Amino acid sequence: MDQMTARRRLDEWDRREGRYIFTLRDMAKVFPEDSRKTLQEGINRLRRHGLLQGVARGIYLYPLATTSDPYRLERIARAMRRGEFSYVSLESALSEYGAISQIPVDRLTIMTTGRKGTYRTPYGTIEFTHTSRPVSELMERMRDVGRPLRLATPQAAWADLKRVGRNTHLVDTQVLKRD
Repeated sequence: MDQMTARRRLDEWDRREGRYIFTLRDMAKVFPEDSRKTLQEGINRLRRHGLLQGVARGIYLYPLATTSDPYRLERIARAMRRGEFSYVSLESALSEYGAISQIPVDRLTIMTTGRKGTYRTPYGTIEFTHTSRPVSELMERMRDVGRPLRLATPQAAWADLKRVGRNTHLVDTQVLKRD
């Protein structure tokens, strides 16, 4: 794949779908004529020329995209755990509700039905914590707030924090009672 063709296709995905974060599997859809080996070589070449940025293993960002939003880290997390159910919880959610005075600027804490792990990206750290609760139960514990990932309710984020044994002394429980 030459750079002009690659840029044209990535611009089209950006314009048409609003997509600027891709998995390796997504890249195979953007460049369907390439074999797997050729695709990986092409991706490496596009990364060297600045048309793609590797943000995590197998996750790429198109830095020239016109679509951009404040939820870039959530979009990366969603791509990393595609096929699993994930939602913003723990310290990140509690901070958004004002129950924790410290704001995690470069860290996103997520509960997921997938595997746990902490990943550093150029845009911040994503921390996945596994939950074994059934998805039907999880759906009652969160809100769809128009972002890439759902947001835990204040009570659910508090319960998640206690359940996984995290530090609870920074939480203002009076704020949780107001919501």
